[in-house]
Amino acid sequence: MAPGIFAVAVNQAQVGTMSRYMEMQVFVRAAEDGSFSAAARNLALTPSAVSKLIGRMENRLGVLLFRRTHRTIELTQEGEAFYQAAQMAIEAVETADAAVFSGMAAQQTLRIRSMPIFGQTVLAAKVAEFCALHPNLNVEMQLRIDASHLLDDGMDVAIHVGHLKNSSLIAMPFASTRWIICASPEYLAQHGTPLHPDDLAHHTCVNFVASIAASTWMVRSADGMARPLSIKSRILSNQASVLIEFARAGLGIARLIEVQVADDLAQGRLIELFPEHQCHDEDPIIAVYQSRRNLSSRIRAFIDFLRTAFPDPPLWRHWRKAPEGVPLVTDEAL
Repeated sequence: MAPGIFAVAVNQAQVGTMSRYMEMQVFVRAAEDGSFSAAARNLALTPSAVSKLIGRMENRLGVLLFRRTHRTIELTQEGEAFYQAAQMAIEAVETADAAVFSGMAAQQTLRIRSMPIFGQTVLAAKVAEFCALHPNLNVEMQLRIDASHLLDDGMDVAIHVGHLKNSSLIAMPFASTRWIICASPEYLAQHGTPLHPDDLAHHTCVNFVASIAASTWMVRSADGMARPLSIKSRILSNQASVLIEFARAGLGIARLIEVQVADDLAQGRLIELFPEHQCHDEDPIIAVYQSRRNLSSRIRAFIDFLRTAFPDPPLWRHWRKAPEGVPLVTDEAL
């Protein structure tokens, strides 16, 4: 609920007769903001109104929800338990509202941002499925490389491959993938097959430009830990779609995402190199959005769709061959 609408509701209901749902919204806001004053600003209330409301809740429940100092507030043990329950209650109400008023999304536009290679290879087809389920919803999909400012320019959801660092955004993993060092049979026939990552020093590699994080190649060291590999490349691009064409043409060895190269590996157009030294860590594929609370019906519908649209294990692992009796690698907890 927007602060202005919330304030009107409070003025109409008055603090003394505020609904339990509104009370929980105020309580959760105060717990997340860490002060009654900050919660009051965000909800367009007065600090005294927030303080009185929390006090009345505590009197009704018979427990202290916050430990108060002259500067800050902290949840008590009972407050922590109530906070978890209040969050679930608020989300349940908002889910029910979304189910009733889902028709409101018909005149809305869902704006999706994706890393280019995942957007081109996988997401475009999935978005087509989503559009078929919601024929009256407008959809705008943009492809961008830069991982910073994911939700700028009015984006509702961003699809990102890899972990986010120091982000206040909500990140929901819905699949995973890994990077694979590979080359075409033609290149290997002409230049020989490297048997160890260190052999790449004597080979031509095609790579991302240095400003892109994926330009750092990771391999497994003798102790099984991931380590960066020093790569010198004279052929660079900022687009994975260009690098895979270079690799297919035999121009050099590439490190590309499994989502992109699975069919090439299955059909022999590309060959995985030194698999025992490849880094098997799975990178999460995540949907990034602003907040779990007050989620619009269009965003909620797309997030719910992503949760069910990707099987586990993902289809792009079809090319992998596991020893008899040994299952394919599955996702670790993200």
